[in-house]
Amino acid sequence: MSSQRELQTWVIAWTAGVGLALFLVPIPAIAQSSSGDYIFLMASGFLCDSGDSSPCPAVVKSADGSSYEMSGAGTFNAKSKSVTAVGAFTHKSPNGNLLETGIWMANELVSFESYGIAPGARMQAGSVFSPPQFGPRRMPMLSGSMPAGGLAVLRIRLLPMWAPSRTAVLQVNCALGKVPEEHETEGIRLTFEGGGEFDQEPSGRTMFVLMRLGASPAPKSPTVGDKTNPAPAQAQQ
Repeated sequence: MSSQRELQTWVIAWTAGVGLALFLVPIPAIAQSSSGDYIFLMASGFLCDSGDSSPCPAVVKSADGSSYEMSGAGTFNAKSKSVTAVGAFTHKSPNGNLLETGIWMANELVSFESYGIAPGARMQAGSVFSPPQFGPRRMPMLSGSMPAGGLAVLRIRLLPMWAPSRTAVLQVNCALGKVPEEHETEGIRLTFEGGGEFDQEPSGRTMFVLMRLGASPAPKSPTVGDKTNPAPAQAQQ
């Protein structure tokens, strides 16, 4: 195996571990928080377990034919604009040669346009993911969560293995719900600060997961001396 191939393998393996941690760890906290919280997947997780490898990774090209292949996962809040997301990328020349590879990290949610809940979406029972099967009626989800569509615009930093970091705007489009005509093509777009636009032939499977709405925290346990819970002697008077 060449050193270049080894580096690419290391990046993908490292990012997969980080992405999995981001995807699983925040779930209990998100489920107990206010409405508007989303998990999103971009050509990763169960979206790639359908037996069809074509949607993963997500790919977008520039006018000259060079391309970026990207995958990732994260969470964001559409109201507060907070975001935590990470992923892997590979930059290739028009003839398919590897130019750079590395990881990307989101540092800002610029905007999010929701298309609503996916048609026929239903809450799933259980608190863990079901076996990795993907389809309109058998979609692995968390209890109380629903697949949704939308357009997320993220400001990200790309960290190549052997080049300076770069800042870009990443658009992630999921064509579920009431999708506007201009956003019917699912996939990604990438625009670099200072020049460089990749908006040709976008592809890749993406999804936003709207967490349970209206979840309330567990009731507070009564404590001795609590004014709302008088001691037994006081209650008998």
